[in-house]
Amino acid sequence: MSGSRAIFITGAGAGIGAATARLFARNGWLVGASDVDGAALEALQRELGARCVSVHPADVRDRVALEVAVCDFVARAGGRLDAVFANAGVLFMGPDETITPQQKALLVDVNVKGVIHTIDAAFPFLRQTPDAHVVAMASTSAEYGSPQHAVYSATKFFVRGLTEALNIEYREHGIQVCAVYVAYVQTGMVFDAKVKPATIDRLGVKITPQRVAATVWKAVHGKRVHWRVGLDARLVNSAVRLLGSGVAPVFARLSRR
Repeated sequence: MSGSRAIFITGAGAGIGAATARLFARNGWLVGASDVDGAALEALQRELGARCVSVHPADVRDRVALEVAVCDFVARAGGRLDAVFANAGVLFMGPDETITPQQKALLVDVNVKGVIHTIDAAFPFLRQTPDAHVVAMASTSAEYGSPQHAVYSATKFFVRGLTEALNIEYREHGIQVCAVYVAYVQTGMVFDAKVKPATIDRLGVKITPQRVAATVWKAVHGKRVHWRVGLDARLVNSAVRLLGSGVAPVFARLSRR
C-alpha cells in the first residue's frame, strides 16, 4: 500500500490496539502492528490482510527492539509515519500493599518507559511526515489519584504530563501530541484481572474497545490535547476541576465495598 497513510500501534494484539488496527486498516491506512504476542499479530494480519497490516513483534520495554520495529515498518511504508499510537500497557488493581514490587516495576517499565521508547523511536519519522500525530493511552485515573490503582494511576499521570509537554515542544516540528482518557474498557486486562475494585461494580465496564478506537481516529485527525471517552470520563474530569482535592471523599466512597 505504497502511498497510504501509515500508523504504528503498540499493544496491537488485542483489545484497544487490535480494534484501532482494524479501524485504520479498513479506512485505507497501512498499519504497523506491534505486540509481545506474535501469534496474536499473525492472526490480526490474516484477518485484515498483509497488504494492510505489517506485523512487528516487540516488547516496548526493549528500546532497541522497538526502534528496529518502527524502522522496519517505516521502510515498508515508503519512509512516512503519519501517526503512532502508544497503546501498550499493563494494569494491576487492589490495595497498594498487595501489589508486589515486581508488579509495580512492570507497571513503570511498560506504562512509562514503554511510552517513552515508542515516542522516541517514532519521532525521527514523524518529524519528516507532514501533519503527524502522537496518541498515547492515558486513563481517567490521570485526573486524580485513584485508590486501588495507585501506581497505575501514577503511570497515567506521567502519560498526561509527557503528552502535554511534548505537544508544546513538538509544535516546531508540526507534530500534534495528545492522550486518550477513559474509564474501564471491555478488555481482557479488566475482565481477567485477579483483583477487581469496587469501582468496577459501581461504575460498570461500559466502554468498548471499538469506541476507544473511534476516538483515536478522531485524535489522529484533530488538534486537541485531551480526548475523553464516555460520560464517566467527562464527569470525573468535571468533578476534579470543580472540587479539586475535595473529590477525594467521593473516590473513597466509590472504592469502598
